[in-house]
Amino acid sequence: MIERITFNGPVILGAGLAGLTAALAAKTALVLSPTPLASGCSSAWAQGGMAAALSGDDSPALHAADTIAAGAGLCDPQAVDLLTREGPQAVRDLAALGAPFDRKADDSFVLSLEAAHSAARVARVGGDGAGAAIMAAVVAAVRATPTIEVRENARARRLLQDATGRIVGVLAQINGALVEIRSPSVILATGGVGGLYAVTTTPAQVRGEGLGLAALAGAMIADPEFVQFHPTAIDIGRDPAPLATEALRGEGAILRNTDGRAFMVDYHPAKELAPRDVVARALHAERAAGRGAFLDATQAVGAHFPHEFPAVFEACMSAGIDPRREMIPVTPAVHYHMGGVATDQDGRASLPGLYAAGECAATGVQGANRLASNSLLEAAVFGARAGRAAAAEAANGGPPVSLEPLPDLPDAALQGLRQAMSRDAGVIRDADGLARLLGVIETLEAGHGQAPILAAARLIVTAALAREESRGGHCRTDFPATDPVGVRTFVTLDGREPGLRYAAE
Repeated sequence: MIERITFNGPVILGAGLAGLTAALAAKTALVLSPTPLASGCSSAWAQGGMAAALSGDDSPALHAADTIAAGAGLCDPQAVDLLTREGPQAVRDLAALGAPFDRKADDSFVLSLEAAHSAARVARVGGDGAGAAIMAAVVAAVRATPTIEVRENARARRLLQDATGRIVGVLAQINGALVEIRSPSVILATGGVGGLYAVTTTPAQVRGEGLGLAALAGAMIADPEFVQFHPTAIDIGRDPAPLATEALRGEGAILRNTDGRAFMVDYHPAKELAPRDVVARALHAERAAGRGAFLDATQAVGAHFPHEFPAVFEACMSAGIDPRREMIPVTPAVHYHMGGVATDQDGRASLPGLYAAGECAATGVQGANRLASNSLLEAAVFGARAGRAAAAEAANGGPPVSLEPLPDLPDAALQGLRQAMSRDAGVIRDADGLARLLGVIETLEAGHGQAPILAAARLIVTAALAREESRGGHCRTDFPATDPVGVRTFVTLDGREPGLRYAAE
């Protein structure tokens, strides 16, 4: 017998910054987290900080221009304008909750320069500890709110829909038992797709399940082919790979090959501060040519490593590398998914009752290539908007048409998928590899059913095959040119293209 719960407010799947910000904005919410709070989300692992126009020589307009330039022609200008205008207040709101951003003597924010930003605008905590510190403050605020209920060790197994297709709740597995949760709205805040790849900087639990759940329910998905590879994951054989924050290059760290040559001059005039997709492809090329890739921060940071970048320092030292005196071996790794569930500016998806926020959503802000340190900002700004909108939903809909949990993918099959995704849908792609990968996914579907993980992988691969150009995080060796006009991808698993009404229309 499945337990049934009726909750009079949004049910939020995921407890990263987007999910918890949504809960605080909704004021009454039920949060389902697969792990203890702040332990299994990408937000807590974020090193760089939050980008926002917080200084007198910066402005939301400049921040918007940088975001759009990095997005390679696919950003929604209205969504970017909203993000950059509301961004400074979002940072101040988090500071008011207790997030201990680094401050100067006059109490203004310490701001770092990161790649593709035209000004220093990244607010940090302890050099490279922004995510964990911000999450600690938000978790404390959630735990202090009696109208927000949190269930840990909880995984969504299906989005519940009535006969009209409306989302009416979620079938969850909580502490091993299935629970039917009925609610007026559901907010997906499940993170990205890093766990679908063999080399990633994100937690293992973040593997596209929210995207797959939405797609299997019939929701419209936007831009799934655009996967961002962080250039400088620390290459010490760990899964997930530790991250060497981009702020190191902002401080002057240099990328070198095995011979000690600074190679970025061969790839882009901005060298180490080129957009992430450019730097990732440069590292991939150097490694593929057998020249290796290393991050040299011995002069830029040196003795200041333990204080300025403690997380990077600890990761290196644990592998026997002293970054004060030695170069750090680095490799590109999946770090962020620009695609996701298509939403309007209030987080509404194409299915009534369904919302999405954070990395699993596609608001149009990130385009084809996310600007550094815009991810936490998007989670905070759009998480709050989704929380407020979902809380206003009043209709409960009819009874769910199915209470059958969607299939899981066994671990051995998942590990095989991860290797295939890194090989054929990685930094460099072509039609032969993508077609081979699609065959792998179809074989897994035949053996294990339509698991949400496989639905997410299928969306990435089919959209990558269909986009016969190179743009942002999507690089096709068989179609190296960029089309003159950028066109976003909007698709469903069955190929339909339902309409989505944006708030600005």
